[in-house]
Amino acid sequence: MDRLYLDDMELEFTWIGTPAAHALVFLHEGLGSVSLWRDFPARVSAATGLPALVFSRAGYGGSSPVSLPRPLDYLEREARDVLPRVLDAAGIASAILIGHSDGASIALVHAALDHGRVKAVVAMAPHSFVEDMCLAAIAQAAEAYEKGDLRARLQRHHSANVDCAFWGWNRAWLDPAFKPMDLRPYLPRIQVPVLVIQGEDDEYATLAQVDAVVDGVGGAVDRLVLPQCGHSPHRDQGDAVVAGIGAFVKP
Repeated sequence: MDRLYLDDMELEFTWIGTPAAHALVFLHEGLGSVSLWRDFPARVSAATGLPALVFSRAGYGGSSPVSLPRPLDYLEREARDVLPRVLDAAGIASAILIGHSDGASIALVHAALDHGRVKAVVAMAPHSFVEDMCLAAIAQAAEAYEKGDLRARLQRHHSANVDCAFWGWNRAWLDPAFKPMDLRPYLPRIQVPVLVIQGEDDEYATLAQVDAVVDGVGGAVDRLVLPQCGHSPHRDQGDAVVAGIGAFVKP
C-alpha cells in the first residue's frame, strides 16, 4: 500500500489503473477503508474506463490515527479541509467522487464547496440529516462491537486503528449534540451531475435521504433505488450499482 503525506498525517492509498489527472475518487463509509471496498473500485474503473484513487481517511485502515473524540463537524472538515489536500497530493485536477455513507456525505459537501475540480458525484446511501432509525442502528453496532465479533472483523481491515475507527464514528453520531447535523443547506450549491443510490432495505436510513438529495441539489440528479438491498448497495447489489455508475459516468 502506498502513502500520501499531508504534513500532519499519512494516508494509505492505492491507484487502480494508471494514475491520471482525471480520475474516480472513492470515499469510504464511517467504518470503511481501502481494503473494505474489496473489488468494487476495480469493477467501476473497468466499467467507466477511468483510473481510480482509493484511500483511507485518517483514523482508518493503515492511515495515521486521530485523537478522539472526533469533532462533531468532522464530515464538513473532511470535505472542506482534507479532501482538497488529498486531491492535490495525488495530482488529480478533475474528479468524479464516489462515496458511501459518511463518504457520500463528504463527497456532496465537497462538491458544494468545489470550484471546478469535481465533475460529478455518485452518492451511495448518503446522510444529509440524522434520522432516529440511524441512531438506533448505530447503538446496536456498539453492542455488536463490545459483545460480538464486529471488532475482530473490523480489526482485519483497521489493525491498530480499529478502536479509533469504530469509536470515532460511533460516539460522534450518538452524541446528542450531533443530532441537529444538517447538510441540506449545501445541496443547492452543487451544480454538477449527481447520482444518488440507496437500498430499499437500508437499515440506517429511509428514502427521505434520497428525496433530500434529489430535491436539494442545484444540478442534474438521477436516483437509483434498489430492492433487496441494505446500507451497502455496492455489496448487496454490486452488478446493478456498477452498471448504474457506468451509465452515469460514460458520456
